[in-house]
Amino acid sequence: MNKHADPINLAVLHTATRHDSGPKHVTGTAEYIDDMAEPGGTMHAYLGLSTRAHAEIVSIDFSAVKTAPGVIGVLTADDIPGENDVSPSHKHDEPIFAQGKVQFWGQPMFAVIAETRDQARRAAHLAVVEYRDLDWLPDVRSAQAGERKLVTEPLKLERGDVAAGMAAAPRRAKGSVSVGGQDHFYLEGQIAFAIPGEDEDVLVHSSTQHPSEVQLMVAQVLGVRHNAITIQVRRMGGGFGGKETQGNLFACVAALAAKKWNRACKIRPDRDDDMQATGKRHDFVIDYDVGYDESGKILAVEANLAARSGFSSDLSGPVTDRALFHVDNTYWYPAVRVKSEPLYTNTVSNTAFRGFGGPQGVMAERWVEDIGYALGVDPLEIRKRNFYGTDTDNVTPYHQVVKDNVIARIVDELEASSDYQARRQAIIEHNRTSSILKKALR
Repeated sequence: MNKHADPINLAVLHTATRHDSGPKHVTGTAEYIDDMAEPGGTMHAYLGLSTRAHAEIVSIDFSAVKTAPGVIGVLTADDIPGENDVSPSHKHDEPIFAQGKVQFWGQPMFAVIAETRDQARRAAHLAVVEYRDLDWLPDVRSAQAGERKLVTEPLKLERGDVAAGMAAAPRRAKGSVSVGGQDHFYLEGQIAFAIPGEDEDVLVHSSTQHPSEVQLMVAQVLGVRHNAITIQVRRMGGGFGGKETQGNLFACVAALAAKKWNRACKIRPDRDDDMQATGKRHDFVIDYDVGYDESGKILAVEANLAARSGFSSDLSGPVTDRALFHVDNTYWYPAVRVKSEPLYTNTVSNTAFRGFGGPQGVMAERWVEDIGYALGVDPLEIRKRNFYGTDTDNVTPYHQVVKDNVIARIVDELEASSDYQARRQAIIEHNRTSSILKKALR
């Protein structure tokens, strides 16, 4: 320890401290990328998006685009000096611009570069694209009914003898549950602003949660050294996972244009195009089979967690992996087998979203509820009967020993402090009274 360093004032750790951007946020003076002063000659880019879910690209006629007011040029895959790929999993399955075929509605095929954003946006709609339609897979069930193509490797967690556990179970809870997706709907949409420098250098202002990845992707696409790329992130107007990998595309397009024409370039899609071209929370379909006894004690669990991953891998591997890691929640399964299924579909490639697979994975609560209703027992009691133990019954499906287990104590304290039992009884009595009154009024 440096003896000359200032001593730590522990008192300030418990003192309210003003957020450094708080006053700027409140007064509206906080500067986001679209608020930045643009250098003279700044260009604007806009994406040309597919209007087919799955089709071969027979031809694209850019004649009307190139002669539209203010248009400087058009970027396609042929203009990329490095790799036409922004795959965060490095599977080379996520091109910046589609080549040969499109795999989802809203897939970028080209970018128009113009003097103003409005000119670029209008010109992008003038391209004449001839498609040859192909069969497409819109959701989990259609993908499962097809060839079950996966975008990345699946995972299986298994412990104990599931077959024996199911055979010994006098009761079964079987079913499926669909978990819907969501759009991040960050207040500041996707945006990037690239300023070319000397030699290979380029500065990119990017609204991203992952500046080091954006640096790597821009360098990879331009075919230059990583240290030639500087990524600047002052603040974001929301992200929630939607700007972990999805900002790669926009930063690369802005940088490509900036270096090709040696002029600053900004790209900011309209909200509808942003929502079409960028990934969401994965929607899941979870099929489960749970064996349990007359007391509600779970004996065996088997489940398949299928995700609509979209056309490329993106982060579907870690998202579906993490869903499996949450499938036990707080419950001990004597025998368990759970599998992930990151399915290829002809939809935008889904991505990180706050919770990152955890919300979809906590489906234990569904079968706990099923068991409670089947036995006529308060599901809270079923939960308590299946909690992880302390010295025994304490190994997860991924073979980790649960330590410092306080779930039973927490639930007991909450049950008492919330007056749960009295409130539950009052609700039951209210519902009974309402039911009697409704029958009397018929």
